[in-house]
Amino acid sequence: MINRNNKYLPIILAIIFAAGIFLGTLLNTGSTPNTNNFSFFNKSQTKFPTILSYISQDYVDTVNIEQLEDNAISHILSKLDPHSEYILAKEFNKINDPLFGNFDGIGVQFRIEKDTVMIIRAISGGPSEKIGIRDGDRIVTIDNDTVAGIGVTNQKVMKKLKGPKGTKVNVGIFRQGVKNLISYTITRDIIPTFSVDISYKPTDSIGYIKLNKFSATSYKEVRSGLEKLKSQGANKIILDLRGNGGGYMQAAIQIADEFLSNKKLIVYTEGNNRPKQSAYATKNGICENDKIIVLIDGGSASASEILAGAIQDNDRGIIIGRRSFGKGLVQEQIRLQDGSAVRLVVSRYHTPTGRCIQKPYNNGKSDYYDNFYNRWLNGELEYADSIKFNDSLKYTTPKGKIVYGGGGITPDIFVSIKDKNINKYMSDLIQQGMFYRFAFDYADKHREELQAYNNASSFINDFSINKELLKEFNSLTKKEGIVFDKKLYNESLSEIKLLLKSLIGRNIYDNEGFYPIYLQTD
Repeated sequence: MINRNNKYLPIILAIIFAAGIFLGTLLNTGSTPNTNNFSFFNKSQTKFPTILSYISQDYVDTVNIEQLEDNAISHILSKLDPHSEYILAKEFNKINDPLFGNFDGIGVQFRIEKDTVMIIRAISGGPSEKIGIRDGDRIVTIDNDTVAGIGVTNQKVMKKLKGPKGTKVNVGIFRQGVKNLISYTITRDIIPTFSVDISYKPTDSIGYIKLNKFSATSYKEVRSGLEKLKSQGANKIILDLRGNGGGYMQAAIQIADEFLSNKKLIVYTEGNNRPKQSAYATKNGICENDKIIVLIDGGSASASEILAGAIQDNDRGIIIGRRSFGKGLVQEQIRLQDGSAVRLVVSRYHTPTGRCIQKPYNNGKSDYYDNFYNRWLNGELEYADSIKFNDSLKYTTPKGKIVYGGGGITPDIFVSIKDKNINKYMSDLIQQGMFYRFAFDYADKHREELQAYNNASSFINDFSINKELLKEFNSLTKKEGIVFDKKLYNESLSEIKLLLKSLIGRNIYDNEGFYPIYLQTD
């Protein structure tokens, strides 16, 4: 059994609260978006154009008809279900780029730290890395506009840095040890985004893959990861879908096919205006005989649930974690003439036993997303017996396992979110962001020294959290008002070291320097 030893309750609680706000835009399961132009207003018998025309011609004050139209469409779709939505033209790329697997930009990962745009990583082979921009550089100006010390936001920086392939942007860079700003002109290019955070072997026979979304490139990435792990001797696979809000249904089907034998049902869909369509596994899977465990939680939704449901309903592997979100609706995206788009729910999907795992949404969006938080209040995240099942939605797998529809995928093995051993000192450190802040500053100050390890593997094997580093960390925590408790500190020392090392590793070597260390606490 794989045990998730979660000692970071405050952080998880914050994620739970935030999920209710953000899941509505992240949970996108459906076929590849339809890019054909379409207009709602092409039928003379509809009331909408008549009303808009009347308002435009005769209303007492000046009215922005386009904005009125946008608001009306959004309101109409909001009355259908929680996942049908209207996307403004100006928001289209921001919302869809993550699913396409690439975007046009300068090729850097950045973070706003102390009101400064800090480059965490210049993507290898990207336009910024090619012209000499380095990890740890600060962007001070963009096209001669100052972006440091003015309360800049991620959204504003992204808007300035992203742009069509081939266009140029000028940046002024501050680099430690260099007196004056360094000026660079960067030609934007296509930048790939990745849905596999990491694939590696925690033991000789076990391969681990962390998938953060289901995009157009996800299947290729997962297949490549599986091939690598199997070539290294792995015959047991852990597929981590925790926090994965979904994406393209086809990607979930293709990945499920890697684990299921020929002609096994993966999923089927049907709707009032869509005939039943079924997807079956082929004989091309490379892991059909390997053991498989899928990790899920309340943030695993839509395409994640299709994949987990296919594994569970075919008695193919073990699902571990906590009940998934419960989104069983399939969206179809249509682009409108002005560049905006509509994502309309056109059908429901069903797992191989026939269950639809969509949770109820009769009481509106607020109640729908509050359900996520209510699971915490009801004790479901701590105790398996707090999960409420609807016996009218009971289904049976081929081997006789009872599974339920109507509210997500319930894991075969439940893992509580609560760890009763967490002490107050550790909780205070986490709540005030001490690990994150210290690791960021330490990595920034010691970048050249840490990069001398050359790769994540060497860093993991050879770097250690010594007494001097711990002394620096404790000085910071005391400065920030955290009362030092020697007894509780010693109780948590091993985890303090692991967290510091993993976060320092992430700042220098990205996920390869993070997950192999951090997952030792998992």
